[in-house]
Amino acid sequence: MAQQVREIMTNAPVSVEPGTSVVEVARRMRDEDIGAVLVTEGERVRGLVTDRDLVVRVLCEGGDPDQHSVKEACSAELVSVSPNDEVGRAVQVMREHSVRRLPVLENGRAVGIVSLGDLAIERDPESALGDISSTKGNR
Repeated sequence: MAQQVREIMTNAPVSVEPGTSVVEVARRMRDEDIGAVLVTEGERVRGLVTDRDLVVRVLCEGGDPDQHSVKEACSAELVSVSPNDEVGRAVQVMREHSVRRLPVLENGRAVGIVSLGDLAIERDPESALGDISSTKGNR
């Protein structure tokens, strides 16, 4: 069983600038087969946006999605973990903040993302979530 977040996180997370359109972000998610993208200015992480955020915070409000930027959709409060944190710490943070994905930051720089699926694969691979998370996605 993995002891540190670095052992189970997804490396090299996809990131976009705050002014990126939600349509472009949605296309990146589709093309990369991911459900979350970091919002950064330079190397500084400003937020995290998920596929659900795009739907709930932007698309449901109407209007032209090309005219909305990702900064309108990303989470206002960013919670994160360190690659050196124990996996149990990631679980605790997810529970406390009711989130399914956490940026992994080292010296303020994004080095990965850890998801609920990553945790399920590591901690309970025989569970439904662990099984589903370990299979290749279908686009």
